[in-house]
Amino acid sequence: MTFVVDSSVAVAWCFAEERTPATAALLDRVTISGATAPSLWPLEVLNALLVAEKRKRVDFARRHELIKELQSLPITLDTETAAQAWGATNRLAGQHRLTIYDAAYLELAQRLDLPLATLDADLRDAANALGVPLLGAPEDIA
Repeated sequence: MTFVVDSSVAVAWCFAEERTPATAALLDRVTISGATAPSLWPLEVLNALLVAEKRKRVDFARRHELIKELQSLPITLDTETAAQAWGATNRLAGQHRLTIYDAAYLELAQRLDLPLATLDADLRDAANALGVPLLGAPEDIA
């Protein structure tokens, strides 16, 4: 595992209009070296794809193709996400005005001492404030 990936990056992998060279590079990196995510990651990604279908961005068949593609990626789900929610995650959310969901990604990156891949501006600001290395923006391509 080389970094923590959030749902914003995974959703960008699914839609050409959201994909950037930086997110494409992250997909390559995941395919080769793997990544990790909080246990809520599949729920967030699946919800985003369901909303995309409801908004007619994808049809049923394409949504299920994308689900299979994402599910096949070597992304390890953290087993401590729920336990951390009551303490560290909740503190991070309050201190940085994040949703609990976003704070879960930040908490995991801090706990595992890994860079965080996100496109979410508020989450990036919080990570910067805490010195957590970031991936995902065009300037992050290494």
